Amino acid sequence: MKKNLITTLLLLLATITLSAQSSQNWTEQKAEKWFKKKEYLNGLKATPHEAIDKIQFAKQYQLNKALWDKAFAFLKETDLQTLTNGRHVIDGDIVFGLVSEGPTKDYDKTAFESHKHYIDLQFVISGEENMGIASLTDVTLDKPYNERSDIMFYTGEGKIYTVPQNSFLIFFPSDAHRPNITPGGNKMVKKIVIKIRVANE
Repeated sequence: MKKNLITTLLLLLATITLSAQSSQNWTEQKAEKWFKKKEYLNGLKATPHEAIDKIQFAKQYQLNKALWDKAFAFLKETDLQTLTNGRHVIDGDIVFGLVSEGPTKDYDKTAFESHKHYIDLQFVISGEENMGIASLTDVTLDKPYNERSDIMFYTGEGKIYTVPQNSFLIFFPSDAHRPNITPGGNKMVKKIVIKIRVANE
């Protein structure tokens, strides 16, 4: 009886500890330190872009570590250069990759978008492209939410960042993002967008 009680208490303590870790309060300083350690890459030789929302990344990674680890393992263990265009299953509908290869577009041929149910990890395999980021509060809804494709579009302005080969940006539901912008010359770029199901906090 006493042994069962001790076991139950230990399990309860472990559950409370894990829950506290997953929902811990991430400060900018704490998230920055975690981000720079890059342990989440698990040996993947790639560069996370400084523009990533580090607090959101830290929260989502801790809440859904297994899914993120599968995403980074896929990037590490796959010959990305030979990946065909289209969808690549990683873990059913909760983690999958979308590969595309084509010329980048002029700014006015692109648009801000956001998603409700998935996070975008946009990884540039070859070439480079510019990507825009804006808060949802700073853009205006242009096309309403499409449940089937989990997307809505906006008009507005944001900050533009160059994402070179072998680096990535991550966009969360709170981010309006504008990918595929040419850095000049509409050169070819190959990339994979890994879609990771959002974890409820």
